[in-house]
Amino acid sequence: NGFLRSGRKVNRVKYLWIDDVRPAPKGWIHLKTVEAAIDFISKHDDIAVISVDHDAGDYGPPDYIEVLKWMEARMYPAPPIRLHSMNVVGKMNMRAIIERNGWTEVF
Repeated sequence: NGFLRSGRKVNRVKYLWIDDVRPAPKGWIHLKTVEAAIDFISKHDDIAVISVDHDAGDYGPPDYIEVLKWMEARMYPAPPIRLHSMNVVGKMNMRAIIERNGWTEVF
């Protein structure tokens, strides 16, 4: 039926693109709000990569770092994460969360 006992949907591997402005690469799921990203992540076990910006622009506040903070608070087993933000300080703060949790950053 496409669902695990946990209630999370599992079909094919998914690639998440969390950004307010930049278009998602072909085949990636584009999420523009923190709420949408958290909702999606909480319902899927088959995420291969999360590529995330820092600044949510018109879709914030909050900014997208809150997605990583949410995952950290729940000790979520994060898939590889790519930071595509141009915000140097925001990117450093996000990288600190990735490193603190032993998650994998991909480039």
